[in-house]
Amino acid sequence: MQKVVRYYPLDYLSSPEIGFLKAMQGKVNKARTKLIFRFLAADAVEPSTNQTYSSILKDLESIKSFASGILVPKEYILPVGTNNYLEAPTSLVADAHKQGLEVYASGFANDYPASFNYSYDPTSEYLQFVDNSEFSVDGVLTDFPPTASESIVCFTQNNNSSKPIKGKALIISHNGASGNYPGCTDLAYQQAIDDGADIIDCSVQMSKDGVAFCLDSADLSGDTTAMPTFMSRSTVIPEIQQDSGIFSFDLTWSEIQSLKPQLVSPFGSDPGFQRDPANKNKGKFVTLSEFLELAKSKAVSGVLINIENAAYLASKKGLGIVDAVSKALSNATFDKQSTQQVLIQSDDSSVLSQFKNVSTYKRVLTIEEKISDAPKQPVEQLKKYADAITITRPSIMPVSNSFLLGNTSVLDEMHAANISVYVSVLRNEYISLAFDYFADPILELATYVAGFGVDGVITEYPATANKYMRSPCFDLNAKQAILPVQPGSLIGIIQGAEPPAEAPAPTLEVSDIIDPPLPPVATNLTTNSPPAPAPDAKHSSAIKEVANLGLSLAAIGALSLLF
Repeated sequence: MQKVVRYYPLDYLSSPEIGFLKAMQGKVNKARTKLIFRFLAADAVEPSTNQTYSSILKDLESIKSFASGILVPKEYILPVGTNNYLEAPTSLVADAHKQGLEVYASGFANDYPASFNYSYDPTSEYLQFVDNSEFSVDGVLTDFPPTASESIVCFTQNNNSSKPIKGKALIISHNGASGNYPGCTDLAYQQAIDDGADIIDCSVQMSKDGVAFCLDSADLSGDTTAMPTFMSRSTVIPEIQQDSGIFSFDLTWSEIQSLKPQLVSPFGSDPGFQRDPANKNKGKFVTLSEFLELAKSKAVSGVLINIENAAYLASKKGLGIVDAVSKALSNATFDKQSTQQVLIQSDDSSVLSQFKNVSTYKRVLTIEEKISDAPKQPVEQLKKYADAITITRPSIMPVSNSFLLGNTSVLDEMHAANISVYVSVLRNEYISLAFDYFADPILELATYVAGFGVDGVITEYPATANKYMRSPCFDLNAKQAILPVQPGSLIGIIQGAEPPAEAPAPTLEVSDIIDPPLPPVATNLTTNSPPAPAPDAKHSSAIKEVANLGLSLAAIGALSLLF
């Protein structure tokens, strides 16, 4: 080491051994090289003194005699309890600074689940250490330096703006801030508003007695506590889903109100990706009317109303979901104003047709399946029904084995036809991100928004999107900018990482756009009549699947968790 420091300019030299640092004191140029004492686990023993590191920490004054600073595990500064929540910060940073010691924190990694307080956003953790009103460390040691750099350069001192700096892309919530609270509850919507969402969304479901309310799915068994109480109501409805479920239209509104919402992870029961357990059953369900009133009272930029299963509800349950939505919007006077945007979204073009006479409404067609191309003819047909589309991430950038393969022309083809494109669904958890983003959800946002120019991002964590949109690094022409990734570049430099060739996703076709007219709302339905045979439930979003026999079932299952 003496030769190294003599011939190479080292800024820092760290060691967990006091004897080594003392030996190097007279052999380094203190003006050029700082000696840093590195702390290991609190109960580990330092070999020179035979003391535990927790004992040495009590005598910071003695450390100053042989080091310029200390490097400590981040938990020394901000402890994390066994429940995975942050505890009160220690006084270590202030105490060390009083002794003239610099303080560096270690143990940062984007792909290691941190405290629930950070909502799986690694930049939030860095900011807790460098942009904290109580203390600020002098540096961080991390496995992902670009994320630390963007946090310091782009996001520090950025919370004192009264209003976020808006980008051209809309921030659209997915069931409210459903990464933090049970989806579609009053708390999830309020959090989305507080987090800076431009558009809050309501996927409309119907109760047995005709109450329109917000919930992600007609099946209550996942997002509510319906399973133990109403197991006897469980049934299979092939027109809606292949698995059995407890459906909202088989319960009255009072029965639904007796349930509790559930905050569930889209990644299953893996404890490493559990969402905030303190909020697991918080919040209450809201009716569509209550949702619209909230949007008006909080003056959000707009609302997105999602409508599914309209044909089934009308013909089999005698429930007119389209009429219920139209009436609620009219009662809230959304059809008589243009201040707040109204997006009507559906996977059924016939549903969108029902709203064509309200010129201020923007109609959005959901295309749930991956597509690789959007030729002129189906795009022209699409324009008859919709002003925008919502597509999944792989329809813009195909993914294989968690690597981005490149990009499709779908976005450009839609933009050429003046059709807006919203991408769905963005999540913070690194398991949902391609390797190209280095476990940083901000990089994914930058790629879709600044790199490709999507018109909106649909996200379960609007706070993360808002943080990026209002940062000075949002502008690619700025002195400091968060650069989008180049899809396909990472896999191109990793020898042997290329996945087996796959059949391309299908091309959008005219038949994928046009749906049969909606049936009239049935009357005089009897509860004891046998269920009718399930018709072909294809909607415009149900792109014909292209089988790839080369994929194993295990691979399909793994990718379904990610994308």
